[in-house]
Amino acid sequence: MHKIPRIALVIPCFNEQEVLTQTNLTLISLIKHMIASNEIASDSYLLYVDDGSRDNTWNLIEKFAIEEPVVRGLKLAANVGHQNALIAGLEAVKDACDAAISIDADLQDDIEAIPKMVAEFKKGYEIVYGVRSNRDSDTWFKRESAQGFYRVMNNLGVKSVYNHADFRLMSAEAIKDFLEYDERNIFIRGIIPLLGRTQTSVHYERKPRQAGESKYPLKKMINFAVDGITSFSVRPVRLVFFLGLGFMLVALGIFVYVLIRYFGGETIEGWTSLMLSIWFCSGVVLISLGIIGEYIGKIYTEVKHRPRYSIEKSI
Repeated sequence: MHKIPRIALVIPCFNEQEVLTQTNLTLISLIKHMIASNEIASDSYLLYVDDGSRDNTWNLIEKFAIEEPVVRGLKLAANVGHQNALIAGLEAVKDACDAAISIDADLQDDIEAIPKMVAEFKKGYEIVYGVRSNRDSDTWFKRESAQGFYRVMNNLGVKSVYNHADFRLMSAEAIKDFLEYDERNIFIRGIIPLLGRTQTSVHYERKPRQAGESKYPLKKMINFAVDGITSFSVRPVRLVFFLGLGFMLVALGIFVYVLIRYFGGETIEGWTSLMLSIWFCSGVVLISLGIIGEYIGKIYTEVKHRPRYSIEKSI
């Protein structure tokens, strides 16, 4: 690529008033430095996407946009979740940039990786992943659960980039390809590797959050993992089927055992084994129904085809 690229930084925000002022100062300093050094075009910009925040986030974004011409803002009418807010931002910039870089508002992702991403883009790569070099800043539980999630996804046949979240560069053409994926039960990290465009990675060390609260508590992490698995694999449903076959074989074995005991004159039944069997089998049945129900629920959501988000205002 010979021309200087026009870059858009897309920053989804949800209740980020504690960190947003410092984030804005840091990103503006970076983007102005990159413009001055001719790494990116002079009309490159930041786009904050307010995902229905209940605090002062949007007022801050409006203030930033008035003070700095490189800042733009998009306010969603309701909280639709990080993934949908990111999609709204990419939709907004796809025709107004050569490439977009998505980054979280807390700036735990190292902004020093951004110039490296742009350098790879200039070499011809259309997708550049920001990949963590380690997870030392995470708690033990978060580190182990994240690694377990990646292993499960790989075992289910889902292509994913290990230790990559949503810190990435995508060319405008790659963004348009991605937006053709119209499902509501969307797992962005699994879709991007499927686009088939030239891809590479840059590595960085993730920093601890400086202020505010994590927007991915345990409940959201579980929901995110479930969405990722159910949107890309039907293997859990197949697992239910094979589990049923396994229990049929166990039942057949128990039937043979009962017949042997019956004809041998030993027909005393144990209460403990009976109760354990009932509770265990009932638990398996309910779990199986839950897995199947999860897929049926996703079908229900998809066929309604409701919009992912509504835009209240922009600046």
